[in-house]
Order: sequence, then structure tokens, then C-alpha cells
Amino acid sequence: MGPLLFGLVAFFAVHSLRVWGEPWRGRQVAAMGPGAWKLAYSVASMVGLALLVWGYAQARVGSPVLWTPPPAFRMITAVLVLVSFVLFASSGVNGRIKAKLGHPMTLGVKTWSAAHLFSNGSLADVLLFGSFLAWSVLVFSAARRRDRAGGIGAGVSRPAGRWSADALAAVIGAVAWFAFARWGHRWLIGVSPMG
Repeated sequence: MGPLLFGLVAFFAVHSLRVWGEPWRGRQVAAMGPGAWKLAYSVASMVGLALLVWGYAQARVGSPVLWTPPPAFRMITAVLVLVSFVLFASSGVNGRIKAKLGHPMTLGVKTWSAAHLFSNGSLADVLLFGSFLAWSVLVFSAARRRDRAGGIGAGVSRPAGRWSADALAAVIGAVAWFAFARWGHRWLIGVSPMG
């Protein structure tokens, strides 16, 4: 479990800067410039993700099973993961979903992690997906606080967005979900969710 825990710490340290290190982050962006900051952040994110995936692969081998989910939960997981992919895609377009939810990417992570807790019951699974669920709750809460401080949600709202953008996000999300479920999940995780 050590590599998994190390991967989780590395990944979440980078991805939690807006929660616990906003002043430090602001100073780094000012000192480095936005482009250099984005590059450094992207590299650190990829290293954290690689450590996380590697740690999870190591931890899954021989991980104690805490509970065995009923087979029907796989369908619930599939539907919720489809919703999460649409939420991920919605974060990149100016649609009504983004306008209404504010932070669809973080809500997508919440949905994805909760969905995986439905159908995975080993200790490694609970650590990975439970950590992502807890992290996404904290990050969403912090983002909503920033919104309120910026006037959003306190009488000021985001632009309404376009339905066509939501339709595009739904198509992109559904295609990405299918492709990942069909091929990517087996390649990355070693298990096909489609059986």
C-alpha cells in the first residue's frame, strides 16, 4: 500500500494548491509567468498521476477484499461514469451545465469516484476512490467559497450558456466514455468494465 499512499499524496498535493496554497500559488504564477506555471503544473500533475496509477497497480495485487458488490452495481457504475464523462466534457464548453453547476469537472470527479466505490470493494479500491471522493468534496467546497467571494451565487451569476454546447459535451462525453470503457480501461487498469 505504500506506493499507492505515496501516489495519492503526490497527486493531491499538486491538485490541492487552490485549497490550501492559494497565496503561494499566486506568488509562483507572478514570479514564473502564467505559461511557465502551467507547464510546471502540468509536468507535476503528470508525475503525480503516473505515481498514482503505478501505486494503485501495485496495491491491487493481493489487496484484502472488504466487501463484494452485487453484480447489478456494475450497471449503476457504468451509468454514473457516463454522467461523469459528460460533466468532464461540460467543463470545456460554455453551456448551461457549466453555468448552472459552476464546476462540472470537480462534480465529475465526485461522480466517478462514488461510482467506482459501488463496484469495487478491495482495500486498495476504497483507498483510491474514497480519497478522490473526499478530495473532490473539499475542492468543490473551496471553489464555491471562491465563487461567493467573487460575487457568483450572491446575486451575480455566470452567463446562461448555450444548449448546443451542452449537446456537444454530451456527445463528446458519451464517445469518450464508450472508447475508454471499451479499450482504455483495459489498457490502463488491466480490467474491462464491459466484461
